[in-house]
Amino acid sequence: MMTFIMPAAPQTGNQPAIIVNKKVHQLAFIQGNKVQKVYKAATGKSQELTPEGLFKVTVKAKNPYYRKKNIPGGDPRNPLGSRWIGFNAKGTDGRTYGVHGTNRPGQIGTSVSQGCIRLTNKNVEQLFEKVPIGTQILVVNSPKSFLQLAKQYKFVK
Repeated sequence: MMTFIMPAAPQTGNQPAIIVNKKVHQLAFIQGNKVQKVYKAATGKSQELTPEGLFKVTVKAKNPYYRKKNIPGGDPRNPLGSRWIGFNAKGTDGRTYGVHGTNRPGQIGTSVSQGCIRLTNKNVEQLFEKVPIGTQILVVNSPKSFLQLAKQYKFVK
């Protein structure tokens, strides 16, 4: 069973943010004016598949259902893994593009997906707990460091 969580984003001055850098196959979690954690990530098979830009997290789900192949959440065959953090890329509602787990952890750190950002299930579960709906997610292909990008987009001072 898939559970969607859609609470309002907290209204504090300490908003978390996510930066995904396709160039280095990594995702950074930003909060409290610093890069808190960097995870290895898998991105699109080609550069065009994973959209670049500044987006917002619009939906979160535990044990997401894989509609394309009718695979229930929690099934070991499910390529979405244990969590879904969907964002509004290309005018979608957060159910097309997302940060999610995987049933193939050996592919993390490569260009292999159809456009989503994959983390290990353990790492996406950690991130899931820290990221409220409304969190900004920046997807880039850049030689800049996560700190440089965070400062450029004012995620940190």
